[in-house]
Amino acid sequence: METVHTVLVALAERYAFADLAALVGDGAGGTGLSVHDVARIQQLCAFGQRLLDLDAEDFGVADAAAGANVEHRIADSVSGDRVPEELRQRALECRMPQSAREQDRGALASLVPAYSLLLEVIQVRWLRRETSALVAAVHIISEYAPLLVWERVLGHAGDPLRLPEQVNGEHSLWGDFEGRECPHTKAEKSAAQRVLRVAHEPPSGWRAYLDRQHSNTSHALGVCAGACPRPCSVLTRWTADDRELLGVGSRLAATLNDSSLVKLRHAAPVGHGFGVPSRSEIIQAWERGRASLARHAPAVAEEDGFPLPGFAALVSAFAGRPVKPATLLADTAEAITRELLK
Repeated sequence: METVHTVLVALAERYAFADLAALVGDGAGGTGLSVHDVARIQQLCAFGQRLLDLDAEDFGVADAAAGANVEHRIADSVSGDRVPEELRQRALECRMPQSAREQDRGALASLVPAYSLLLEVIQVRWLRRETSALVAAVHIISEYAPLLVWERVLGHAGDPLRLPEQVNGEHSLWGDFEGRECPHTKAEKSAAQRVLRVAHEPPSGWRAYLDRQHSNTSHALGVCAGACPRPCSVLTRWTADDRELLGVGSRLAATLNDSSLVKLRHAAPVGHGFGVPSRSEIIQAWERGRASLARHAPAVAEEDGFPLPGFAALVSAFAGRPVKPATLLADTAEAITRELLK
């Protein structure tokens, strides 16, 4: 039995949440684990797997096991088992609100906690050699990088409750399909129009916007600051220092978006092909674009101990402050280990 517990602890330390939930549900913990112990472990495994999968809409759910993609039948049979509140509150900081007027704004208030989690997810995916999922996390970082940059002057991460008054008004071409001087694509203009009114839509419309168009709003803001030849008041209303900050950051985001690393996304099974990049291919792709990124953010050229050297420094450059990998997954795994060994 000691050997079995050692294996279960090793699975927790390797973030193998799904396997662990299934094994304890099948009785692998023996008589040393009560039904309530197993329920708590399955709750933590469900919570950890949601974090690892970036299933952000359910981060704040206290009963993480309900409808989870890990084994949860024991947790379903027990009442009172919940995700520890401290972990749940930290996860809420990374969650997108699921209705327009939800009080906790989460990742719309600031993307920094979500980016910290994304960095931790990349570390874990690297450890587990899950390269397709790693590239998907990098792709998310690239998609919302302009919003992380703009957060520094907006005071929020493109929250549709607050953004309209900061992009609309006199001499603004934001969302103007007739404005030929605006370089936004049709998709970007459509998102720009939608973000002006989506706060007044029902929850279904709000969620549809976040799912399908919020990344286009992010890219539109990046174009405004980094690639517009004749900026309108979306950009010109800010101070010269703010415009410089936004321009440098948005061009940095565009460089990442065009990099070999992000383009690997389209060669992964979740993209348009069926190849899965190896860790060495990921490093090679990252290194091919690293020098170009370092021209905008010199810290990217330095070693920072991250699996993709300099990548955490890149995220910090977007945010304008140090952004380190979170410890939310590690703390969840540690909580599971405590349950196993108590």
